[in-house]
Amino acid sequence: MPLTATGAIALSLVLDLAFGEPRDARHPVAWFGRLVARVDREWVHPRLMGAIAALALPLAAALVVGVAVLVAASFSPIAGVALAGLALFVTTSRRSLLETARRVIGLTEDDLPAARDALLALAGRDASDLSAGQVRSAAAESAAENLADGLVAPLGAFAVVAAAADVAGPAPIAGRSELALSLAAAAAAWVKAVNTLDSMLGYHHKAVGGPSARLDDLVMWLPARASAPLLAVAALAPVAIGRARRWAHAPPSPNSGWPMATLAVAIDARLQKPGVYDLHAEASLPSIEQADRGVRIVGVAGAIAYAVAGVIAWF
Repeated sequence: MPLTATGAIALSLVLDLAFGEPRDARHPVAWFGRLVARVDREWVHPRLMGAIAALALPLAAALVVGVAVLVAASFSPIAGVALAGLALFVTTSRRSLLETARRVIGLTEDDLPAARDALLALAGRDASDLSAGQVRSAAAESAAENLADGLVAPLGAFAVVAAAADVAGPAPIAGRSELALSLAAAAAAWVKAVNTLDSMLGYHHKAVGGPSARLDDLVMWLPARASAPLLAVAALAPVAIGRARRWAHAPPSPNSGWPMATLAVAIDARLQKPGVYDLHAEASLPSIEQADRGVRIVGVAGAIAYAVAGVIAWF
């Protein structure tokens, strides 16, 4: 029975529903992060070192994961699917994102200082002066943005590469489906590595992070725009995409505005990062009910993303 990437996608969803994202130092992304941290220092030629890191580190992560899946699949089809599913699980995030966003939103009702502290797990911004509505806004924005970066991007890469590799030419070392599965897992790892590099290094004050930031902008271009219709469908608000175009380019990022603006329109709330951008500005900052609805929409959009990825991989 041929290996199917759809089985690996289903397994990753089951693991996410059962366990959520691993949060300790044993998480493979944390291992990769420790490697990236070695690059985060002063260099004589920071942009050159940043370019080398942006090219080499994601490629190394993809190679390790891809070879591991290919070796496992050569011994047992079940082992190959299991390892590919595990790889996809650790490169994506849905349940943990939703739980954290809900917790932040809930805390704004009666413990604003705690909500501000909890927001740091979602958004890298100074929350010390944010109002309750602005904290809820930041939680909803982060949920929408991370839908694209943390789920749609690696999941989409896995599904598309699996489908393309399974159709493409012969595989002399392994069966075509085994190779397709290993390449798909490698693609998800590569995308996650690119995004992790940007998260750790891609700041304006870090010259070494410039190449990582530019690469992440390119890689996330399509996932961000694909997330907008997912959110619109999840909200049963197809007109949200058209209306969101008005604010999609307001954030400094070329990508994050699409899912964030779509969610703002879908929940009819103002999503604002003070001094940086203001999405759907004629509305009010989100109430607890609106912010919670936004998180639910992100959750449904994530479920739709899994279903679409499974269909792509199947065919």
